[in-house]
Amino acid sequence: MDRNRFNAQVRPYVSEVRIGSQGIAFDRLELDAWWEHYKSRNERRPKAFVLEDDICQKPTECQGSAVKVASGTSKNAAKKRLADGSEKARAHLRDVRQKKR
Repeated sequence: MDRNRFNAQVRPYVSEVRIGSQGIAFDRLELDAWWEHYKSRNERRPKAFVLEDDICQKPTECQGSAVKVASGTSKNAAKKRLADGSEKARAHLRDVRQKKR
């Protein structure tokens, strides 16, 4: 991300702290909260990638359903992990904004 885009899209939503005469610091949790919000609005979902071996050729012999099988982390577990981290960042951001008032 270039400086102009950062200044226009990110800087209005995060707190900055001056360090010396030229340095500027930003709160990591506020940046993370901004990123999660941005990603949720603009993310493109990747197409499902299924290996040939993962497709059940004979549904009567497959365990469970005849739906394509994919290995890895379940969507629910991934969403829960994402929600836990995002909620912590949002809570911190709310606290920071309330202290400014």
